[in-house]
Amino acid sequence: MSKKSGWIQYLSIGSIGLHLVSGVVVGVLIGYFLDKYFHTSPWLTIIFFFLGIGAGFRNMYKDVKKYIISEENKD
Repeated sequence: MSKKSGWIQYLSIGSIGLHLVSGVVVGVLIGYFLDKYFHTSPWLTIIFFFLGIGAGFRNMYKDVKKYIISEENKD
């Protein structure tokens, strides 16, 4: 394994957690601004928080699946 492919591997693994967090942050921000617009605080923030968690886990699952497939193809 060369140094470059090692760094790429570390970056791809590190992005898995980033996708989980970014889904939650985006969901909360969307919910917050919709709550301010429709005056429904805190309901839309809560709903979009859980949607963000779902989206984050979905992205994380897809990344892990892609990583596992690439590792299996190396062997």
